[in-house]
Amino acid sequence: MAKKMIKNLQIFILFLALPILSYSQKVNTINWLNFEQLEDSLARKPKKTFIYFYADWCVYCKKMEQNAFKNAEIIEKLNSDFYAVKMNAESTDTINFEGQKFYNQQAESMRNGIHQIPLLLASRENFEFSLPVILILDEKFRVKNREFEYLTTKKMMELISIH
Repeated sequence: MAKKMIKNLQIFILFLALPILSYSQKVNTINWLNFEQLEDSLARKPKKTFIYFYADWCVYCKKMEQNAFKNAEIIEKLNSDFYAVKMNAESTDTINFEGQKFYNQQAESMRNGIHQIPLLLASRENFEFSLPVILILDEKFRVKNREFEYLTTKKMMELISIH
């Protein structure tokens, strides 16, 4: 009888622990959104936005993924204070955002064309488009900061802490 009670207690504890374990795993990652999800989120509750443009071939992008974007403080700050959007700048997806369709016009003429959204938000006069790109926007979706370089974990934390 006592063994059965202990076994039942162990099963009960396991069921209590599973939600906690799955929650802790979720907290260890940034809640990345796409632009359609961002539009819905902004419509429900205005909030600052963190946008990260990358490409699969970008060495500095991969380095930030392995370092800054795995840092617990950065994950917590981005998940609590920002809507975080991550987009492959070479995506060939058509994206509907704010009543407009955006797509990769260059994909038709170039092997690795850049999508319209990163070109609109992250182009600089007299500079070629380059990655990685990080944008910070305020609650009204106005650009507050644009970074066009690899950010160390420390610099990333400084950037998101001042906004």
